[in-house]
Amino acid sequence: MLLAVLLGFIFALLIPLLSKYARRVIPSLLSALPILLFFYFLYHIPEIKDGSFVLEKTAWIPQLGIDLSFRLDGLSMLFSLMITGIGSLVFVYTSYYLKEHIYLDRFYGYLSMFMASMLGVVLSDNLITLFIFWELTSISSFFLIGFNNEEEPSRKSAMMALGITGFGGLVMLAGFVWIGAAAGTYSLSELMTQPEVLREHSGYVWIISLVFIGAFTKSAQFPFHFWLPGAMKAPTPVSTYLHSATMVKAGIFILARFTPILGSTAEWNWTLTIVGAVTMTYAAIHALFRTDLKSILAFSTISALGILVFLIGLGTEEALLGAGMFILTHALYKAALFLITGIIDHETGSRDVSSISGLRHKMMPVAIAGFIAALSSAGVPFFLGFLSKEVMYEAILHLPTGVAVLIFLAVLTKICLLVAGFWAGIKPFTGNLSPIAEKAKLPSPRLWVPTLILGAMSLAFGCFPALIEKSLILPVLGSMTGGPTDSYLSLWHGFNLVLLLSGVTLAVGTGLYFYWQPSHEKLAFTIPFSAIAPEELLKNFGKGFQAFALKWTSFFQNGYLRNYVITILTFLSVLIAYRIFSGVYIYLDWNQISEITTSEIIVVVLMVVSIFFVILSTTRTAVIVALGVIGFANCLFFLYYSAPDLAMTQFSIDTLTVLLFMLVLFKLPQNRTFSSKRIRFRDAVISLVFGGLIALLTLEVFEEPTMKEVSEYYADNAYLLAKGKNVVNVILVDFRGFDTMVETVVLVIAAIGVFSLMHLNMNPFKKD
Repeated sequence: MLLAVLLGFIFALLIPLLSKYARRVIPSLLSALPILLFFYFLYHIPEIKDGSFVLEKTAWIPQLGIDLSFRLDGLSMLFSLMITGIGSLVFVYTSYYLKEHIYLDRFYGYLSMFMASMLGVVLSDNLITLFIFWELTSISSFFLIGFNNEEEPSRKSAMMALGITGFGGLVMLAGFVWIGAAAGTYSLSELMTQPEVLREHSGYVWIISLVFIGAFTKSAQFPFHFWLPGAMKAPTPVSTYLHSATMVKAGIFILARFTPILGSTAEWNWTLTIVGAVTMTYAAIHALFRTDLKSILAFSTISALGILVFLIGLGTEEALLGAGMFILTHALYKAALFLITGIIDHETGSRDVSSISGLRHKMMPVAIAGFIAALSSAGVPFFLGFLSKEVMYEAILHLPTGVAVLIFLAVLTKICLLVAGFWAGIKPFTGNLSPIAEKAKLPSPRLWVPTLILGAMSLAFGCFPALIEKSLILPVLGSMTGGPTDSYLSLWHGFNLVLLLSGVTLAVGTGLYFYWQPSHEKLAFTIPFSAIAPEELLKNFGKGFQAFALKWTSFFQNGYLRNYVITILTFLSVLIAYRIFSGVYIYLDWNQISEITTSEIIVVVLMVVSIFFVILSTTRTAVIVALGVIGFANCLFFLYYSAPDLAMTQFSIDTLTVLLFMLVLFKLPQNRTFSSKRIRFRDAVISLVFGGLIALLTLEVFEEPTMKEVSEYYADNAYLLAKGKNVVNVILVDFRGFDTMVETVVLVIAAIGVFSLMHLNMNPFKKD
């Protein structure tokens, strides 16, 4: 499985080479990749159909409990087949849809990287590796959504999607780390064997809250849903792949995966039920006010994701069965509707559903696929959508409380989604041929054959649910419940309340479809409410925060270096003063202090005179020289106290500093104004206070017990391990070698910058 995950990344890395020498083979070669992976996962179905799983482990960072372990069970199998199966159709579709695009090879690279990242998410058994792949999906989707980077809306949408999903991923990482600390393992397989450890943990509510934020942002749950409609700026293959079967369902996968670990509690179930119910109803109603086909599909997708969260929140076996069914159902019909929308846009140049009609006269195969997808979306008998809708209604009716409210919201949502599905799959093909559709023609089979394949699967699985019941759906249910199940799928359950609700949904939805026609007037009706929409609230918060940051920065970062130093010293002085005020113990044993020599007195006097010279001097050259004298005086103290290596280091640094100051300041203009006596007095007070506090703190440090373990370790092992007799040098070069390397790199970068400034041909202070 490790190779199956890494293949997408490997192919993405090979694309620049292929683009240079064999550009024409990229679509065919890369389209074969998801197809091969699809059959690879199909081959493993017999191994998981009885509720078992396949686990592969590869050591990575065992000291931290991180490994490349992959788990293939019913849940990950379903998602893997959707990722590779629908991915295969999208890869083929793209080969014609973007065939003239100059960056087609780049697009395939992003698509391959995204597919590999999604496979990593659904197959990972280790929480940390899962997070890494999770963030890779955000990064690769950023490139896909913003693929048309010359267009500002595409760039903004990509940034919005990355910001929301990236934020959620970082929050979820905190939850994963907390889980690892609480349970002592990052392995999902081990966590499933001890769910009570987390459910009974004192931080359980915080853990599930962090996981929820990660899942909700990725799966576009209210109030984080607004990034998804904006992401429709991406090319149609991206919208199809990301928003039907992969990226937006990653959050659903996380919730389903953690259900046997964190679920079955009131906090878990009620939160998901409420958030899912709000999202599915809110988005379904919004879909009825849109006219752009992609926008309609975007809001219907948000609603479908809300349904999945809602069903997982209910937590019963029937509800989880309905969630597993609807994951597959939605992927099949929504992928088809997105691909059909792309065909319509490709042939007519428009996605305005209110102005497109009669396309069946031009592209009958596409119309057939559209009808099948719309009927499956509506839940018409003999389609897969009918089975998932029936299971959903049955799960709600068997709840002990809240049945009336929840069934009303579910039926209302399904009615709205029926209308949205009919608008996307039926309306563009019925009626008289509209003027905008007159020039349309049946495109290449590479565009419409994938839609028929998806439709055929929806119809076949709907008529013969046994094809997927034991091999796929029941293993998915077993993965979410954590054990064997007794559920089954059937086309006919008799005349009952569930069938009545299904009939009401179809009847009312069909009537609403004929009565409620899409129009720009209805879309304009929603504009006044956008001011209180989550997206606008977030944008206003961002503007307010930016204004605050500007004022804050202009106050502290005002261009005067002395003010920066004053701020730092004042803060440190307050901090140290608080520490000293809370208690300080200073004891000086004068008998332990060495005798003060004449040479030391001379050096101290030299330092004091140099300090006053620095304060009172009016020329920069004299100030630099005086500072150099202070530094050299420090070197003498190191020599007096038997530290020649430190003395040489200090001498080298002070010499280099003086030279650099002289070189850099040589071309600066003469000082025109000087600070006032009041400012100098202020600076003197701050300096004296800070110096006095540091002196007191240093004296207190001398009274602390000396911990010699580290120094003794270095002394004992300097020669044994590093073959060096100078302990200080060994620490710098061997024990702390990476620190020294980084510091050296910083010095080299600074030297290059200084060198560049010295060799500028222009004087920045010279006026034209």
